[in-house]
Amino acid sequence: MRPAPTILHLDMDAFFAAAEQAAKPSLRGKPVVVGGLGPRGVVSTASYEARRFGIHSAMPMAQARRLAPNAAYLVPRFALYRTVSEQVMELLGRLSPLVEPLSLDEAFVDLEAGGSASDSASARATGERLRRDIRDVTGLTGSVGLAGSKMLAKIASEQAKPDGLVLIEPGTERELLGPMTVRTLPGVGPATGEHLRRAGMMTIADLAEAGEDELVRLVGKAHGTSLYRMASGHDDRPVVAERETKSVSVEDTFDVDLHDRLRVRTEVDRLAERCVRRLRESRHSGRTIVLKVRRYDFSTLTRSETLRGPTDDPVVVREAAGRLLESLDTTGGVRLLGVGVTGLTDYTQEDLFAQAAAEAASAAGPAHEPDAAAADEPEPLSPAPGADAGAGASAEAVTERHWPAGHDVRHAEFGAGWVQGSGVGRVTVRFEEPTSAVPGRVRTFRTDDPDLELSEPLPLVAAPPDTP
Repeated sequence: MRPAPTILHLDMDAFFAAAEQAAKPSLRGKPVVVGGLGPRGVVSTASYEARRFGIHSAMPMAQARRLAPNAAYLVPRFALYRTVSEQVMELLGRLSPLVEPLSLDEAFVDLEAGGSASDSASARATGERLRRDIRDVTGLTGSVGLAGSKMLAKIASEQAKPDGLVLIEPGTERELLGPMTVRTLPGVGPATGEHLRRAGMMTIADLAEAGEDELVRLVGKAHGTSLYRMASGHDDRPVVAERETKSVSVEDTFDVDLHDRLRVRTEVDRLAERCVRRLRESRHSGRTIVLKVRRYDFSTLTRSETLRGPTDDPVVVREAAGRLLESLDTTGGVRLLGVGVTGLTDYTQEDLFAQAAAEAASAAGPAHEPDAAAADEPEPLSPAPGADAGAGASAEAVTERHWPAGHDVRHAEFGAGWVQGSGVGRVTVRFEEPTSAVPGRVRTFRTDDPDLELSEPLPLVAAPPDTP
């Protein structure tokens, strides 16, 4: 435990939904829900306006629609969220070399290591300045927690939501933690929480009073010792700048169970391609290929195959996932598929088997290209300058049938806008930009309108004018 509150935890407020509201003037101050829009979709993020209706993350989207039928329901735009996240992480990097990202919208910062703070007053000033900088650069708000440990800094940022700052003075930890529920502590999930409740322990003060020996008896030595230390306010975990990536994976839940074995194999191939793209983006390769299949009855089967050396070859991953699929019974239907790679390393070992597979695939013809319409992160589909006619025609065909709600578009006459909805051969677009002073006008087009195309997200904040 530190004698000064120099560990900072930042958590962006309703990040995905807030980014959508910042990008779309017509949605500001209104309930917005981001997530999968299919029958089996779940809520990823809900704006604070939507949370008033009882909507929360991980809720089935169908339930959210019943609670707030008039809210705006949008597909995630990860390209935008990653861009904003990079801007935020750059601001954190200016405070300290020790920044530990937990996700796109959350991170710990060791202010002491960067010389940004040494006591309560300087820590508070740094936190307030960070909040102002985030608003100026991204147009969004973040909540800041400051404390002498990571656990308490995270608890403080939760108390600060939305758009606030809470500083926990060292020495006040036990008094602050005492009345809180045991579920507040890291590592206490529903099962452990219920087990402790049956033992008569519902608050953190109850855990501290029970003592270490009793907690060890109830939940085991490692967990019991950890719980007692945290209940007493002790947490000496350091801020770690580099978090080791242990695996890369992708998965899809299907609106309708898949029964056709050929369709299942096609989806596995598509997931393998996406998995390799993420693997390469993270600059890793891996030895173990993992296939996950959730069947119609919610039973989940997982199979893995370990290669002779690490790879980031899409052909090798695709073929390994295909072999794993052959060993599984998919009779009755498949509701979810996933492909992952574990045993990661930052190099790729040349593998004669991989080379042979690639040569065989090359001789057989072009590799399978995933359908952009089925991807979880739709990309701009208009052909790039200089692309061949075949590629352009394929992209145009996808554009005609796939207009994700909330995604950016550009019309040759009306300019930039976003998709409000589509169906029965029509797509409705609201033409407005993040910097628009008032909500934009709405127009409807045919889905195959040649003047309309998906486009890149626009910056949420206008760039400052160049100074001489």
